[in-house]
Amino acid sequence: MHRKDEAKDILYSLDMPPSQQCDICCYTLMALSNVSNDVGWELAENKWLRIVDIMQHTTENFNMQYAPNSREIFRKQALHHFRNAVVIEDNGKATNSPNYMYRLTEEFRSLVRSYGSSEWEGLLDNFLTNQPTLTELYTSKKKMTKHPVKINGEDYELSTGKHNELQKHILEEFAPRFAPHSECLFIGDTTEKALFKNTELLGKLGFTITLHDKMPDVVLYNSQKNWLYFIEAVTSVGPIDAKRVIEIETMAKNVSAGKIYITAFPDFKTFRSFSESLAWETEVWIACLPEHMIHMNGDKFLGPR
Repeated sequence: MHRKDEAKDILYSLDMPPSQQCDICCYTLMALSNVSNDVGWELAENKWLRIVDIMQHTTENFNMQYAPNSREIFRKQALHHFRNAVVIEDNGKATNSPNYMYRLTEEFRSLVRSYGSSEWEGLLDNFLTNQPTLTELYTSKKKMTKHPVKINGEDYELSTGKHNELQKHILEEFAPRFAPHSECLFIGDTTEKALFKNTELLGKLGFTITLHDKMPDVVLYNSQKNWLYFIEAVTSVGPIDAKRVIEIETMAKNVSAGKIYITAFPDFKTFRSFSESLAWETEVWIACLPEHMIHMNGDKFLGPR
């Protein structure tokens, strides 16, 4: 069989739905295993790969060219389902991080290396029998590393990762010091884009948010002062630069409340990496020194412009 047909047979054997036996899923499985028409399954690897690496492997080994904007198709069509089936795992980075990667689980790599051998059927039965146990194991590992956080007095959990850890600091360390008496209107999550969203109040304030609008990571509102705090949590990408200010202003063009723009960093090292791109008339908060802020221009300190 052609290697892609073998990949499809493996996915079929795992009882994957038909939509997860398509070409993209086959190419994804082969890339994550680092197999090709010249390299067999017995040499399968489980190195960490980004989606762009998967696409590059597909192009170089199977002459299949996918447009750069196909990354989301690979993620939703293949990677999400593979992860649910304990075929792969991710490295826990923020999904918008350039270092967000996937690899085969060790259990699945051991299985796929036996494909085509006399051991395959027995190992496959064992893998499928133990899969619920493995799923519970991986789920419990994720839960152990989740970040419990209170949002407007209610208990929530942010998924693991440095980005969400910083968001937790924003709610628990920044807000009480620099946005007292405020409530959270929006907070995202690396695995759930809108973990919390007060759609009703956002609408009353004048927001008209479409599916294509990218809200800041955290939005706080102080009704006493009628101030909105737009906060980006930056560990690798996404500071409030001049372009980002324009994007948020466009999204909030019908909002009359005072607007405060804040970029939050975990430490000074990360801040220095972005210091030259930050927009003037914005604020900076660094989590490792939570009682201080940096104001990007000084005729006026923290307050709406």
